[in-house]
Amino acid sequence: MASGASRPSRRGDGEPTFTETARRQQIVECAIDLIATKGYPATSLAAIAERAGISKAAVLYHFSSKDNLTRATLTHVLERFRAYVTERVERESDPVEALVAYVRAMIGYQQANRRHVRVITEMLLDDEGGTRLKTPGSHDTYGRWQHLAGLLRAGQEAGALRAFEPRTVALAIGGAIDNVIAHWLVHPDYDLDAAAEELVLFTRLAVGRPAAP
Repeated sequence: MASGASRPSRRGDGEPTFTETARRQQIVECAIDLIATKGYPATSLAAIAERAGISKAAVLYHFSSKDNLTRATLTHVLERFRAYVTERVERESDPVEALVAYVRAMIGYQQANRRHVRVITEMLLDDEGGTRLKTPGSHDTYGRWQHLAGLLRAGQEAGALRAFEPRTVALAIGGAIDNVIAHWLVHPDYDLDAAAEELVLFTRLAVGRPAAP
């Protein structure tokens, strides 16, 4: 087995059994709970095992190391976040409304999944020396600004948006969303619904087609 790889499943076709899949999901959910409440550095395999009601050896059977488990946990969270946003954006045929859907989905998912926000923040802050979100350029994490820039470029090509540099506007919109969420995490009484509507207006004005009065 390659170093750091998860153990193979017991099924002959290489696919995990239903029981193995359910157990892995349970372990990941326990990791989410602990990372969200205690922070990444303080979350140990032993604590995850205790939360799941299984042995540490059982956790290692499925993930082989804390690094593998936490990577799987972050991937789980990001995939669900991405799927939520993508599904809502793809409902809209109008380029401006697709951008509005993006902003609302980015805020809405994080509002409804505070634990996931904490996991993303904890994991990315700790990644590669604990500097990723503290340095300029952090908004390119996992290709996020590139995806938004693609939406902006498509809107320009359709003639629905004004001329601008897509990367810059994508970074501006993404940074605004991040700062609103960061403030909400520290101040839970912050009106995130009202903030989302302000960001929608901000986005409409930024791309050159403001909302009708």
